[in-house]
Amino acid sequence: MKSLLLASGAVLALAIPACALADEDVTVDSVIVTARPDPEDPPVVAGARKRLSETPGAVSVISAESYEKRFALALDDMLRDAPGVFAQKKWGGDIRLSIRGSGIGNANHNRGLLLAQDGLPLNEADGYGDSQIADPLLARYTEVYRGGNALRFGGALLGGAINMVTPTGRNAGFDNRVRLDGGTFGMVREHLALARQSGDWDVFAAATNQTGQGWRPQSQQNLQFATLSIGRGLGEDREVRLIVSGADIAQEIPGALTRAQFDADPRQAAAGSYANDQGRNVRALRGSLRARWRIDEHLAAEAGAYAVWKDLDHPIFQVIDQQSRNYGLFARLEWQGEVGGARADGFAGAWLREGDLDSNFYENIKGARGRPTSISLQNAQGVDLFVEGRLFVSERLAVVAGATWGRAVRDYRSFVVPGAPTTFDLTASKDYEWLAPRVGLLWEDEHGVQVFANLTRSVEPPNHGSLSPSGKGFAPIDAQEAWTLEAGARGRRGPLIWDVTLYRARLDKELLQYTPGSDIPASTFNADRTVHQGLEAALDWAITPQVRLRQTYTWSDFRFDGDVQYGDNRLPIVPEHVYRAELRYSNPAGWFVAPSVEWSASDAWVDFANTVRSPSYAILNLNAGWTLNRRVALFLDARNLTDEAYVSNVQAQIRANPASAAYWPGDGRALFAGFTFDF
Repeated sequence: MKSLLLASGAVLALAIPACALADEDVTVDSVIVTARPDPEDPPVVAGARKRLSETPGAVSVISAESYEKRFALALDDMLRDAPGVFAQKKWGGDIRLSIRGSGIGNANHNRGLLLAQDGLPLNEADGYGDSQIADPLLARYTEVYRGGNALRFGGALLGGAINMVTPTGRNAGFDNRVRLDGGTFGMVREHLALARQSGDWDVFAAATNQTGQGWRPQSQQNLQFATLSIGRGLGEDREVRLIVSGADIAQEIPGALTRAQFDADPRQAAAGSYANDQGRNVRALRGSLRARWRIDEHLAAEAGAYAVWKDLDHPIFQVIDQQSRNYGLFARLEWQGEVGGARADGFAGAWLREGDLDSNFYENIKGARGRPTSISLQNAQGVDLFVEGRLFVSERLAVVAGATWGRAVRDYRSFVVPGAPTTFDLTASKDYEWLAPRVGLLWEDEHGVQVFANLTRSVEPPNHGSLSPSGKGFAPIDAQEAWTLEAGARGRRGPLIWDVTLYRARLDKELLQYTPGSDIPASTFNADRTVHQGLEAALDWAITPQVRLRQTYTWSDFRFDGDVQYGDNRLPIVPEHVYRAELRYSNPAGWFVAPSVEWSASDAWVDFANTVRSPSYAILNLNAGWTLNRRVALFLDARNLTDEAYVSNVQAQIRANPASAAYWPGDGRALFAGFTFDF
């Protein structure tokens, strides 16, 4: 009840002042979507905000401009101001990424949330996601669709989707760019990009090289990213585009610590990480060909194909050697017109995907491969058919309805390895099928203030890792299902821009994971009933033309609901209350200074039994910059100014004990600087 009162109070604090102020223009580089465009936004970003404002639910747009004058290395840096997004680093580029508790207990990487580039998945075909292959410098803007608001991508995941959009030769905002930044812990990053347009053709090409030692030992990294986008316009709203991107990632893993180790020295690396020279090395190549074609004033079509090759060399408790190939097709038809004399619009589409993975495990001998211990072949297939439409029953009120039908197949084949006693000969297959409907309302007043509500069903089939194949076959794991009700408001009045959403999701058979031991991969189980509810709020306040306060607050109440073993215990990992704020002063001479705070205001549970908590913390940062002219800009980014020792992430446990290596330390005090030169 206390949390509900706190959340309700936050809604009132954001909404009441906004409604009381007069309407006037305000310019900020906000992540908030509003129906009224921001005059400071570049046209491509303003267009994205306008498109997402037609969604009857929680959405955000993050422009490249909003983080180009700070040190954004990975998705946690890029997504930090998006309300409702939990993005916290464990090590290097491995980010625990969750929206509304999606994949909350997943031990590694991403699940329950579609991570996409240019509308096409970075996830594997079975739903496993890898945030390490995303470079923030190669995104023109990023769309965040929280919960069921990601229907336009197909699928029906609890967390929704994060879609990074690659710059083109038409919208990059520069012809040539050189960026150099770096700082503490031996971090250096070089970035080169060019954008060209000639007649109907355009090209964008960019590359990033990044090296660093890391705050903790056993944290060295060496990363390269590159992308090439070639497009040709064939008339108004008609285009064909080829995008090719690649990544070469080598990162050491420092490992999680016990609580005693963290308290003694949070900077130390886990002994097992040293002994096994643990790391994660990835090479990936991705290509997509897509076309958009305006058929007439009412109808437009999009279609495309993509293919991804990835090679993984991953020494941990064993050396994991995997090669995967993922490919797929998509098509979407967009329509706008009238139904019975009333304004209407909608879309329908299909998404087909398939992935093959060859997996080999070896004994880990100080990071090198020893005897083979496991050989398996994994195949995943999926298809989604989706449709959504809006009907304006009045000038300002739209009724929204849609649904997605999906099918997922998991095939597995393993072989006996001579001399490896735990291997087995197994052929297994399992398929899942579902229908996920959605209904909603969207109302907008004459000033562009919007109020929305929706009810959405979500379904998440298990990935191969969750099925935990053994000599007895697949583990008896069912698909996770949920119904989510959300309601909210967004808009701008006078100096305020706000976005507030309340939601409640009732989950059945939630996919949860725990770590049985430091040398054993996480196991997955279906919970009985769980509840995920919370508040996602953002408020930007232009106090004066030069002073702006940006705030986000997320309340996350995730718990069991009358579970036989855990009762009404809270789920681990995500803290209940998180608040972020930045106060920025921008001088007309071109310089700015922006102190900020990240406050995890409540402890986070480490285990399902709710016996041990990870402590709350507050981190103070300072960002400053100077735009010398249209070509040259400088920045300074100082983080964790008080050198706070804090836990940024934990590993879920059944019941925590002093020997549990469950704590990932956050980085200590750091200073980064950089410059950008456009010509």
